[in-house]
Amino acid sequence: MAEQPVGEQAAPDRGPEYPNFPPPEYAWRPPVPRVVVKRDLLPAVSVLATVMVLGLAVAWLWSRLAPAQRKVITQDGEQVTLTDESYHRFDGLAIFMLLCFAAGIVVAVAVWYLRERRGPVVMVAATAGGALGGWLAMSVGTALGDGRWPAPESVKPLDIVSVPPVIESAWAIMLWPLGTALVYGVLAVMNGMDDLGRRLG
Repeated sequence: MAEQPVGEQAAPDRGPEYPNFPPPEYAWRPPVPRVVVKRDLLPAVSVLATVMVLGLAVAWLWSRLAPAQRKVITQDGEQVTLTDESYHRFDGLAIFMLLCFAAGIVVAVAVWYLRERRGPVVMVAATAGGALGGWLAMSVGTALGDGRWPAPESVKPLDIVSVPPVIESAWAIMLWPLGTALVYGVLAVMNGMDDLGRRLG
């Protein structure tokens, strides 16, 4: 039997009872998922505001966990850090960074469970909210720390005072949005669905 040209070959059988059915041009193909923007805008604003408010909780935790520095008053009235107390400068920054990164992980997992809103719009909102939340945590946290360790009204030489903790670098707030984006991206890669499972919500 002579071979037919490629363009003239018959369509393969679809089954013993219904040969050549359905025709290839009418075969069902799943729709290609598209990024939903308008429908996700209002939930995204809610996510951004909620994540930003979480910065108050991070600020309170940091003000309770970060240690103060003990300093001694010299004869000239200056404050000199006691031995090993200078390490608390790093402690305050490290605790703030860990809290921000942990908050980013928690936010990413929580937002991921909003199955019907999964996608880049909500992810960007959660990331932006993390940046604002980190800034709020740094501002309010230092204020709460000042209130917890107030400066004494009067001091004399050889007095030991407690100086409120400080955050040495403002770049520490970036760990919150970075943690959110990283964890959310990992969850999206592990999902393996074109629409990230939105249709199953």
